[in-house]
Amino acid sequence: MSSFFKYLIAIATSLIAAGTALSSAAPPPGFMEGHLKILSARGVDLGDENAATVTAENYADYPLLILSRDKQKEIARITADTNGNYRAVLPPGDYVLDVQGRTRGHLRAKAQPFTVASNQTVRVDMVIYPDHWRAGIRR
Repeated sequence: MSSFFKYLIAIATSLIAAGTALSSAAPPPGFMEGHLKILSARGVDLGDENAATVTAENYADYPLLILSRDKQKEIARITADTNGNYRAVLPPGDYVLDVQGRTRGHLRAKAQPFTVASNQTVRVDMVIYPDHWRAGIRR
């Protein structure tokens, strides 16, 4: 066999191997975005000088956790920006968005399951009710 044909066979083998490697590469990531809303469980009292207000610092007090669907593994921890918005880049898959401290009873919130698809954006908003704001509720 001539060296030219050996060269062509080597190139063809390399291209097949490269194509196989590309096809087994991870799929492109997707995106999860949303808005964190912090609500007081008590009604608005215009005469209360100590009424809680939401500030950029409040958002930083409530890190959001992206967990595996079974909630056994923390995938990422994100913090909302000064407007309460957040965004994460994730591999395609099933996840749960939760708030740090929710399971210890420091606040009320509902964990939000969601699915990320390649090159797609899924919106997952979170609403939380911190317990320290509920302390002033008169019963």
